[in-house]
Amino acid sequence: MSAYIIVQSKIADPEQFQHYMKAAPAVVQAFAGEYLVRGGAIEVLEGGWHPPRLTVLRYPDMATAKAMYDSPEYVAARALRAGATEMFDMVLVEGVDGVV
Repeated sequence: MSAYIIVQSKIADPEQFQHYMKAAPAVVQAFAGEYLVRGGAIEVLEGGWHPPRLTVLRYPDMATAKAMYDSPEYVAARALRAGATEMFDMVLVEGVDGVV
């Protein structure tokens, strides 16, 4: 069953954040991950949630997504973004099989 990593972030130092953005995609791809959303326009349709930036990634399953997150390669990529963001909230959520 697919799993998704959803990130809400606010970039404080775009130049520093570029180092992370260059390193992370190779790690994501190595674990069969795929970017579905990486920044872009946001329009709030309901509620009071106003995320500055959203990223959504899809993985084959929860175990693979967690393995990517815990991998030495992603630990190194995360170190590259240290001090580059005011906020970086990440959740891992399991998808659904078929149509609901």
